[in-house]
Amino acid sequence: MSRAEMDKLGWDSCDVILVTGDAYIDHPSFGMALIGRLLEAQGYRVGIISQPDWHSAEPFRALGKPNLYFGITAGNMDSMVNRYTADKKIRSEDAYTANGEPDKRPDRALTVYAQRAREAYPDVPVVIGSIEASLRRIAHFDYWSDKVRRSVLPDSKADILLFGNAERALVALTHRLAAGENIKDIRDLRGTAFMTPLGWLPDEDWTVQASAGVDVPGRVDPIPNPYQEIPQDRSCATGTDAPEVKPIKIMSREERLAAAKEKSRKTVCRLPAYDVVKDDPVMYAHASRVLHLESNPGNARALVQAHGERDVWINPPPLPLAMDEMDNVYDLPYARAPHPSYGNARIPAWEMIRFSINIMRGCFGGCTFCSITEHEGRIIQSRSEPSILREIEHIRDKTKGFTGTISDLGGPTANMYRLACKDKKIEESCRRLSCVFPTICSNLGTDHSKLISLYRKARAIPGVKKILISSGLRYDLAVRSPEYVKELVTHHVGGLLKIAPEHTEEGTLSKMMKPGIGAYDAFKELFDKYSKEAGKKQYLIPYFIAAHPGCTDEDMLNLALWLKKNNFQLDQVQTFTPTPMAMATTMYHTRKNPLHKVSEDSEVVETAKNGKVRKLHKAFLRYYDPENWPILRDALKRMGRTDLIGNGERHLVPPPRGAEEAQPKVEGRRRVPQPVKGRGDRAVVTTERAPASTPFMAPPSKVKPSILSTIKSKPRAGRK
Repeated sequence: MSRAEMDKLGWDSCDVILVTGDAYIDHPSFGMALIGRLLEAQGYRVGIISQPDWHSAEPFRALGKPNLYFGITAGNMDSMVNRYTADKKIRSEDAYTANGEPDKRPDRALTVYAQRAREAYPDVPVVIGSIEASLRRIAHFDYWSDKVRRSVLPDSKADILLFGNAERALVALTHRLAAGENIKDIRDLRGTAFMTPLGWLPDEDWTVQASAGVDVPGRVDPIPNPYQEIPQDRSCATGTDAPEVKPIKIMSREERLAAAKEKSRKTVCRLPAYDVVKDDPVMYAHASRVLHLESNPGNARALVQAHGERDVWINPPPLPLAMDEMDNVYDLPYARAPHPSYGNARIPAWEMIRFSINIMRGCFGGCTFCSITEHEGRIIQSRSEPSILREIEHIRDKTKGFTGTISDLGGPTANMYRLACKDKKIEESCRRLSCVFPTICSNLGTDHSKLISLYRKARAIPGVKKILISSGLRYDLAVRSPEYVKELVTHHVGGLLKIAPEHTEEGTLSKMMKPGIGAYDAFKELFDKYSKEAGKKQYLIPYFIAAHPGCTDEDMLNLALWLKKNNFQLDQVQTFTPTPMAMATTMYHTRKNPLHKVSEDSEVVETAKNGKVRKLHKAFLRYYDPENWPILRDALKRMGRTDLIGNGERHLVPPPRGAEEAQPKVEGRRRVPQPVKGRGDRAVVTTERAPASTPFMAPPSKVKPSILSTIKSKPRAGRK
């Protein structure tokens, strides 16, 4: 962090200097600490430059010239998501900065930092990574500039990009650079992307496949009827006109798979060029679909996309870490505290996670609005019980302020711990976009017994009074294991439990790749049953998204009626934010559905882009708020639903009443405000009908802003 610290350690230089847009917190939930400790364990001297002044290159010279490279990240979140709300307004607080101070990082921080590092020391390699790099590795729609932007690689002028959880690539890259290898020659690491001359191939054995060979864009011709009589030429070919007859070799399934895998290993899929996708919505949607189809590490091919006179080459995704490798990463000697230079400053993100633990990473849910899958992948990577229990003991013994409550054992999803495909070969060949949509795959293991065992052992640790679960819960999986729901509800809910139906209408849910509202009802039935058996008054906090692609005014009206019927009021609400590379973002930008084959005449996805429409959809989620009544009345009149305007229980909003409108009375409901600043537009249910003598308990702890669930804070892309 400073020259003084280097002098104290006896260092004349650093091998690697890491630059981050976040305050530096030495904790494994923060990416900068995780990769810093990982490189340190490999014997390298690592320096950290946190939130440098980007207006000149001088702050990037603070620790001198690194021996190997600059490692650049924007922080635990995409810098644009971090700085702006869904309405494109500057956030008043940055949760990853001391005292929540805003404006401590620039827009598109990754690009700016990389350019300044290059300016500081032109001959030092620049390596970029983190969530911002992962989500912007190809041409992508940028919501804040409302256009398709180039890959971050040519804009940042970086030498190489690491995407996903890149521990393996990072360690291998560092060792090879230390051994004297030129970074321009390192082209074979999984989970990396780099610029090449147009048409470059690693060697002559490689073949190029156009993306149309993966998924045909443009007009889709009907499949011929195999039973239709087709006129045939009955003449006999003779002489030189006779076709060559080749012997047919019958291959076993295993041989076919092995041959296909070997061929894929030396095949690169060419996506439509940036100059094409920036102007052609159909080709953009096609490129998005192909990218997601090529995301399974077991069968993904390399991708290449032309950017002018050069190509962006993207190697296949990184292989998931094995359990012992995950343990090694999380068992490193973290100080588990912010850097001392911050003194007593409040860092909101640290307050959120200091008593919580990541037990896994990855998500096979595939929610289209979520970017976790694009960053961490669909294959769940879990830590072992002993590693997790050791971390609980470390928190108990070393974390200042611990009072006996662990705020979360989770990750991107609370209950995917150690869930996996039943057959490794099937997993490696699978090309489904989700393991749980439209239904839970029959090959997916849904046994929660290992997670139940972990919960029981964790709460038995001396000094631990309570263990809460505050990561988002995948309730359609939970109902497969009533024993898990009972364990969770009886011991690990602090009064309120958050889950995320996201919507009630099938049309919208299908564009989200979320289960029907019936799955929520089934979970609520179990939740209420086991809460009653435990003698506890506990409530669910369902989250919802307004203005999602495919969502109509009628869909939002039906959702509002559902909320009223079920006695929910939402205080803070989430409007859909198009994040780079998410499939819902593709729907938003192109009005095409990349969940199916894309063509000129394929399904049109209507999307609320107009500010007034987005405001209306948001207003439906807060139907009880007097400020929203005028816009809702106008909408109901336009929709021919004036029957919902009135003072009765069946009405959604009251009729105009002049000055009285400012003081409405909502009988039978209590609003419990969520005391969270800087949470943007997170949807938080703050009211549920309850007996007047039953006070609500405090909301559960905030979502951890970890490297594993980076986008779960703003927007709520990681909810399950």
